[in-house]
Amino acid sequence: MEGGPETASKQEFTEFWKRATSSPYIMRLALSAGIGGLLFGYDTGVISGALLYIREDFVEVDKKLWLQEVIVSMAVAGAIIGAALGGWMNDRLGRKTSILGADIVFFLGAIVMAISPAPWVLVVGRILVGFGVGIASMTSPLYISEASPAAIRGALICINGLLITFGQFLSYLINLAFTKTSGTWRWMLGVAGLPAVVQFVLMLTLPESPRWLYNQGKENESRKILEKIYKADEIEGEIKVMREAVEQEKQVEGLIGQTLGEKMKAAFSNVAVRRGLYAGVTAQVAQQFVGINTVMYYSPTIVQFAGIASKSTALALSLVTSGLNAVGSILSMLCIDKYGRRKLMLLSLIAIIICLLTLTGVFYQAATTAPPIDNVDTLSFGANATCQAYLDAPNVSSWNCMKCLKAECAFCASTGGNHLPGACLAETKEVRVVCGEQKRVWFSDGCPSKIGVLAVIVLGLYILAYSPGMGSVPWVLNSEIYPLRFRGICGGIAAVSNWCANLIVSLTFLSLIHALGAAGTFLLFAGFSTIGLVAIYLLVPETKGLQFEEVEKLLQKGFNPCGCTNPKTDEEKASIGK
Repeated sequence: MEGGPETASKQEFTEFWKRATSSPYIMRLALSAGIGGLLFGYDTGVISGALLYIREDFVEVDKKLWLQEVIVSMAVAGAIIGAALGGWMNDRLGRKTSILGADIVFFLGAIVMAISPAPWVLVVGRILVGFGVGIASMTSPLYISEASPAAIRGALICINGLLITFGQFLSYLINLAFTKTSGTWRWMLGVAGLPAVVQFVLMLTLPESPRWLYNQGKENESRKILEKIYKADEIEGEIKVMREAVEQEKQVEGLIGQTLGEKMKAAFSNVAVRRGLYAGVTAQVAQQFVGINTVMYYSPTIVQFAGIASKSTALALSLVTSGLNAVGSILSMLCIDKYGRRKLMLLSLIAIIICLLTLTGVFYQAATTAPPIDNVDTLSFGANATCQAYLDAPNVSSWNCMKCLKAECAFCASTGGNHLPGACLAETKEVRVVCGEQKRVWFSDGCPSKIGVLAVIVLGLYILAYSPGMGSVPWVLNSEIYPLRFRGICGGIAAVSNWCANLIVSLTFLSLIHALGAAGTFLLFAGFSTIGLVAIYLLVPETKGLQFEEVEKLLQKGFNPCGCTNPKTDEEKASIGK
């Protein structure tokens, strides 16, 4: 399970272009495997727009927040299972076979989602897609890593990261393209199967990872692949490195045992590994608890919370936020080796906290200045069309748009303008049609606000703050902070921690919005981000420019954020040399 997303230095990019132009086969290999990242990104983004239209087709989805959360989050649950089984599949079946299997499962999931006759079938499709994403998210960078020349390995793996953000951007384009077609969300989700088919066909023409083949004793096959990737004078050196690595792994396996339980016990008994896990898992969990995937999963919905009612406009603005995420990924490549992992995460978190606090203020202001309810206008629609909670309220003079929405009703804006007093009506398709026939705007997720555009701008700044730091650095950190002999198992623990945190956040977001309001929810994420800032400051050392052996020594010695000396404990002394 080696090979999480890495970064590249300026020298690697220079060498990358030289090698890519002289040997297009390398680029073909990286792009083909990197489509796994595109699948990952597309699924993350596509559900955000599709959910707006799924709610229109299935009344129970529109009425039940928990069902919306389940539809979104079951892909994450599937990804947890896929990531957990992905390590075994990669070791047992090979990297190429694992990618092909992920494509098949992903394609089947896309078809199931597209033809879903009921919400529960849609949930099954989401689990299948998530399972494929979980395998692909860890296997694609691993395959690229093991089939890349060392001099340009970081740059090639960056292709996988870029394709993740490109997949998110593409998903918003697809969502926008199908807003006016029949079967909107079915097309949005079904199209996801096409990249999986493309990758499946391309991977059939590519070889297995040379590292895995060499591990299986297929040295001749491994050499033939290396001849296509490496320069003639580099092949023997690479084979020598693989031979030494395989021998070392066999020796280590003999020392720490073959079973998963024995390997876990050996890992947790090593103080350097434990401290590495404290740092790695902290970074991965903090990455999710800043709330980023709620933004990616629900960004069109969040834009509507800001008072922008049009679904197509909400999708278009979400397209902008997705593009900013891609820009941030490029910034990360330029900055991470210059400023370091620790500093970039800390600066990113500070900027994220500022943005979340600003969003809290914007949404609070939008809620308190929401248009009031016009009693005469409301009753003119008739008792059957009026919000029942409004009819039963003892004092309707205090009602405004936000109070109407909290009562699970909808706001029909005035014909004179969205910010004038309007009607509080029952949230049904029939009443929505009546409101539209009067050339009035229907608000069911957020209230019209003069500062709604400001919320979208701050949302964009939040993504720019997140992407270069907390977006990519936790994966880079986890690829280099563990001792080589434990990197696979520790990387797996950290990846599952990331997906579990993702599941918790995405599964509770809409319920939090309903219970706390948008302002309260973003304030809560600001609190989580502050805890993450403190935890990363205390637990995560700087690994920039350090060899793996130097990182291990740093962890054995003990990291002290204040720079004070930290004398070794008896346990640490005994652990040195393990």
